[in-house]
Amino acid sequence: MKKNVSKIRVIYADTDAMGIVYHTNYIKWFEIGRTELLRDMGIYYAVFESRGYNLPLTKAYCHYLLPARYDQVLLIETEIEYVKRASIKFNCVIWDEKQEKKLVEGYTIHACTNSEGKIVRIPEDVVGLILRSKLIIGIGA
Repeated sequence: MKKNVSKIRVIYADTDAMGIVYHTNYIKWFEIGRTELLRDMGIYYAVFESRGYNLPLTKAYCHYLLPARYDQVLLIETEIEYVKRASIKFNCVIWDEKQEKKLVEGYTIHACTNSEGKIVRIPEDVVGLILRSKLIIGIGA
């Protein structure tokens, strides 16, 4: 199954006094992976917003397995687990550069809302792009 893989390097500002990545940065990196996965499918978030839609976070889960450290190159592997009428779930794994050590795994779930914050269906053309990308594990009802 095809996945998006984004590469980042840990900067000093992302670490604590011991040079270990501060835990909240992984959620930020999940966003990088999610944004790049959507971009690969032809879904640009700025365009999505300009059409009056948003994907606010409704749930985040992060299991910390091994610490990442300053100046380390990381790979963010992202895929869509499901698309429902008004929500989407992204799975994410963060690896060391050689994909030998899994550092973090988790997911985020997002609702689709309009510009007033009301939950709405994900636009059909967006769902179509996701389905055509063949990057999904399964489709929910």
